[in-house]
Amino acid sequence: MAENKGKEKPAQNQINIELTEDVAEGIYANLAMIAHSNSEFVIDFIRLMPGVPKARVKARIIITPEHARRLLAALEDNIEKYERTFGPINQSQESPGFPMNFGGAVGEA
Repeated sequence: MAENKGKEKPAQNQINIELTEDVAEGIYANLAMIAHSNSEFVIDFIRLMPGVPKARVKARIIITPEHARRLLAALEDNIEKYERTFGPINQSQESPGFPMNFGGAVGEA
């Protein structure tokens, strides 16, 4: 019992998350395409450059419907906090001027 004295017990439900240097730099994307099946949501983050007819998917994230719901709640919470601090986010009403449907159920952000 004396061996455990002074050692902290790790908190239950605590996750140690590692963020590597290359991932920490981030990837710029200005378009997201979302598709889903009955078991997953696929979110493609795309960089669209003005005057360039081809856009490239920079990252693809695949999550469960439950995690998609959690992501939605987290985004809503963060947008509320952002707007309280910096004011409303202005939304452009124009949509990209090219076909956006790759087939299947798709949304865009």
